[in-house]
Amino acid sequence: MTQVLVTPASSSRDMDAFIRFPLQHYSKDPFFVPHLLYERKKFFSRSNPIFQFTEVVYFLARDEEGKVLGRVTAHVNERHNRHAGEKTGFFGFFECVEDQAAASALMAAAEEALRARGMKVIRGPVNFSTNEECGLLVQGFDRLPAFMMPYNKPYYPELMSRLGYSKAKDLLAYEYAYQGAIPDHLVRFSRRIRERKQIVMGFVPVTDEEFRATAKDLKSIVDPSIVLIAEKEGRPVAFMVTLPDYNVLLKKMNGRLLPFGFMHFLLGRKSIRRVRTLLLGVEAEFRLSGIEVLLIHDTFEKGLPKGYRAGEMSWILEENVLMRRPLERMGAAIGKIYRIYEKAL
Repeated sequence: MTQVLVTPASSSRDMDAFIRFPLQHYSKDPFFVPHLLYERKKFFSRSNPIFQFTEVVYFLARDEEGKVLGRVTAHVNERHNRHAGEKTGFFGFFECVEDQAAASALMAAAEEALRARGMKVIRGPVNFSTNEECGLLVQGFDRLPAFMMPYNKPYYPELMSRLGYSKAKDLLAYEYAYQGAIPDHLVRFSRRIRERKQIVMGFVPVTDEEFRATAKDLKSIVDPSIVLIAEKEGRPVAFMVTLPDYNVLLKKMNGRLLPFGFMHFLLGRKSIRRVRTLLLGVEAEFRLSGIEVLLIHDTFEKGLPKGYRAGEMSWILEENVLMRRPLERMGAAIGKIYRIYEKAL
């Protein structure tokens, strides 16, 4: 039986091992898409604004020979707990070999760290916040994840279940492939909404207030033609952010920008045929008005001439019927399911 030692990743060498572990763990997995190493180092640095209101402990699991078996974080997001009135701690960045003892030791360390900080529930995986990657993939292991969506090995959900974790929420990823024309009912309905509500569609500047936090990282990869804002009488009432799905290129780059990664990116970005819609916001008074359908229609209309032929809309909460219904009417189907787990402490 493997002896497992879990320790905090407190040194720069430990953090390097924490960041690099997925590269070795998924080295032969055809569907894993690594983050760029330089981007991960920046993400985990103290310059990340998430650390202004989040306390984090990083853990590594090793065997008796010092080989890394897994990793996890335990973190307390003070802003979340104030807003929700909870005492919930989170785990994130979970990766583990197929070894229940290693998974148990990792999660026990995370649970104890949160218990010591007064938390009553542990929930995750949430990679610091729901604005980042979150959820364990439980359905859809046979394809690449979409850009900025997580991926994990198929045995992960079973590791969690054996440790007493249960489902808190499912996050859905809807997929759609272009069938040769924009669906007629989508065209008709969007025309009626535009006329009845006097909605005008335009582009969203990536420096707008809604996107200020992410604009710095996204501005070099945004295709402005598929980042849309809906206005009524000059007032923004809804927006939709869709990005090219860069994961095909990132897969080839294997976590490295140099020496050839940047070339893959520059030469390949115009050949991308898939997109991911990652943000959709509608002012409260305009919900149920059909603006979501209008945004979807106009994303089609502007994206098709650019060569985009398929896409993913993710993630969507399973109970969000108002968003799911128009997607299903236009022929989109659930391609992947991500699960948030929780456990009482």
